[in-house]
Amino acid sequence: MSHGIRTVAARRFDAAVRGDDACPVVEEEALAIDVEDIGAFTLMWTPTEPVPVPCAFTPQDGVLTDAPGEGGKENGKEGNKNSVPEILALAAGFAFTEGLFDRIDDIRSLAVCADTPGVVRLTLVNPQQVQARRRNVVVGSACGICGGREQIEDILRGLHPAGDALRLTPARLDAIMSTMRQRQAVWLATGGTHAAALFDAEGRVLALAEDLGRHNALDKVIGQCLLAGRPLAGCGTALTSRITLEMVSKAARAGLELVAAVSAASSLAIEAAERCNITLCGFVRNGCATVFTHDRRLLAADGAANASRSPLQIA
Repeated sequence: MSHGIRTVAARRFDAAVRGDDACPVVEEEALAIDVEDIGAFTLMWTPTEPVPVPCAFTPQDGVLTDAPGEGGKENGKEGNKNSVPEILALAAGFAFTEGLFDRIDDIRSLAVCADTPGVVRLTLVNPQQVQARRRNVVVGSACGICGGREQIEDILRGLHPAGDALRLTPARLDAIMSTMRQRQAVWLATGGTHAAALFDAEGRVLALAEDLGRHNALDKVIGQCLLAGRPLAGCGTALTSRITLEMVSKAARAGLELVAAVSAASSLAIEAAERCNITLCGFVRNGCATVFTHDRRLLAADGAANASRSPLQIA
């Protein structure tokens, strides 16, 4: 069975029969991110690949691990420094979108604890400069931003406008969504995960991840690109979940220009996207997209002159 999936005993009922069955379910585990001199953050996540130990990252050396196909060295040969272990990607993506660091050079080291593979230790170059909005918390798989309107305003004020290089057709967005869904191995088996994909201006998928939590899935792909040294300017993200303020704030932190989801968007997500110059698309299905903000990045299939006949919908 694939990683991220566990088979459990279940009893199925329908109108005619009931019987015992083996049911695949999505795994949920705890990951502790211990940030030196800042605090600890416990995420409930889904590991979809084995955790390599040892496993570490530094800006100078890149990914360091003995695992085949990852960074570091294997059988005396240099490994693939662009392959980022999922556990490091999630830890880095979460810390980055949480505002604990701004550039990869702000990291001193990031490493999986050798004695406890469910713990990742992060040390920063200047931890005294970090203004963490929360510390020593458990972040559930469905958790987003917690707090009152004052904290929300602080978050909105801290977000920066995105660039303006990305242009796509609704059909290209739909193709990205289809590619993402086809590559969701855990979801196909269990129906229990969300996915996030990062794509460039050509519609090429740069990174894709699954997780029980929609926030984790987005953090995984952002962290994957950060640790691989892959710029995100001019890129967008596709999501299988609804779009909330937390998801838009993560995209804004990464400099993404477009956020597209198969589901709906919340009012605060739309407000944040408007402020941050992000194109926000909901209900991306069957070649259509409902665009809530900055619709110029979505191109009608036959050009502006035929916009009235295009499947593009502007909310």
